[in-house]
Amino acid sequence: EEHLMESGGESVQAGGSLTLSCRGYRRHANYCMAWFRQAPGGVREGVATIDRDNDKYYGDSVKGRFTIYEDDARTQIYLAMNNLNPSDTATYYCAASIGYCQRWYVQGSGSDFEYWGQGTQVTVSS
Repeated sequence: EEHLMESGGESVQAGGSLTLSCRGYRRHANYCMAWFRQAPGGVREGVATIDRDNDKYYGDSVKGRFTIYEDDARTQIYLAMNNLNPSDTATYYCAASIGYCQRWYVQGSGSDFEYWGQGTQVTVSS
């Protein structure tokens, strides 16, 4: 059982930057780690995934603006978000799936992921 915990969400102006972090997974576990988000009234969508081979996949709406990475100690993953716009407003969730990331994981709503955090709110104002 993993207890994922996100942090870093806050309110920012459009064009700004923010970095989210996620911790609480076992350091040596072979997980595909991911960020998903869900806007009010919207469906949950994939943002980015990263696995132990450091393979990364991104959702189409965030490519070139967001970067997912893991710290050297392999205890936290991060989501660096640049050039934020109001459509990025959502609750952002960290998730873990046993095994390596598959290319399609980030295109889905997270049904392949077993463990989830409680979410952290990001609000982008224009």
